Amino acid sequence: MIYLALKWLHLVGASVLFGTGLGIAFFAWFAYRKALAEGNLGLLQGVLSLTVTADTVFTAVAAVLQLITGLALFFMTGGKWDSAWLWWVLAVYAFVGVCWLPVVVLQIRLRDEALQAQTIGGLRSLFHRRFVAWFVLGWPAFAGVMVLFALMLARGYFA
Repeated sequence: MIYLALKWLHLVGASVLFGTGLGIAFFAWFAYRKALAEGNLGLLQGVLSLTVTADTVFTAVAAVLQLITGLALFFMTGGKWDSAWLWWVLAVYAFVGVCWLPVVVLQIRLRDEALQAQTIGGLRSLFHRRFVAWFVLGWPAFAGVMVLFALMLARGYFA
């Protein structure tokens, strides 16, 4: 029963990680484009504020849940520390984290700069450069999550 509960939590965590990341990217990108096209800073401010909140509440919790439940499931099913599969998973997980942590810092800065834009007369060029960096760093993190999904499915093929 504990195994099934952990597996369910692991699956839900993976879904939340994937879905929240994709949703955040989608809404932030389109809010940014709309703000540039229409000058709608209020929309951008609101979406970026929610982006920071969603990453804190959903993505961070799911990332921790993935690590804990994944390791528990691995060892409950006879996994050993010298498994190539485990080290591939941990390497890709760390890679995703290395991409994601700067994204979180950038999101916070983008949110703060968007909120200040009203008082300084608009978005500064630094905001646009940071937004591009945020967007670019999201792609390898997203690809890494896709690789993690593939590794979860392929575990039985590793000796």
